[in-house]
Amino acid sequence: MTVPHQHRPAHGSGPRSGAGPSRRNVLAGLAGLAALPLLAACSTEDPLAAQAGNADGKNYIAGDGSVLEIAAEDRGEPVQFTSTAFSGESVSTADWLGEPVVLNFWYAACAPCRVEAPDLQSLHEEWEPQGVRFVGVNVRDTVGTAEAFERNFGITYPSLEDRGGQVLLAMTDYVPPQAVPTTIVLDRQGRVSARILGVAERSTLKTLIATAVDEPADPADEQA
Repeated sequence: MTVPHQHRPAHGSGPRSGAGPSRRNVLAGLAGLAALPLLAACSTEDPLAAQAGNADGKNYIAGDGSVLEIAAEDRGEPVQFTSTAFSGESVSTADWLGEPVVLNFWYAACAPCRVEAPDLQSLHEEWEPQGVRFVGVNVRDTVGTAEAFERNFGITYPSLEDRGGQVLLAMTDYVPPQAVPTTIVLDRQGRVSARILGVAERSTLKTLIATAVDEPADPADEQA
């Protein structure tokens, strides 16, 4: 199945132009996520799923499988946040500079998250020797539930505990509330280079990772 690609508009007209949801709306979305039945955010009955074909001016369609690729010259500033992994380790985006990063937003009861989990682990094993980091962002689960999921699917890369929504809030320009799963690729400078809303199809994500790996770490080299 061919996955449709969206190319980000000229700099200043994308999500950072103010079209993204406000902090109040994001927090409201997080509250709604906690109140929904376990599979609601992933089901076809999710109100956000009804946005397919109608982005309501928000520059995204939640969970429709669309792929957004952003040209290097159109990317915004590096994303910045700190969080804590389920292992208890403190994590900062500053520690990732110089390496491509794949961020996957998930939770254990999400059916599409289960579908894509084997491919994410396989890609992690394939790209880790080339310095690519995979990091999960769990938006709902306690440590016990998250670890049970990881054992079941053989996931070996770390996940951040984000029930409070700090990481989701920091990424709100790119990750709509309740749009789980969402997968983000960060370039070597920590900027968002690509995004997949919905299940990350293996060959598509591999191509997006390869693009990030092939790009130079120094912004000056991009223009050389």
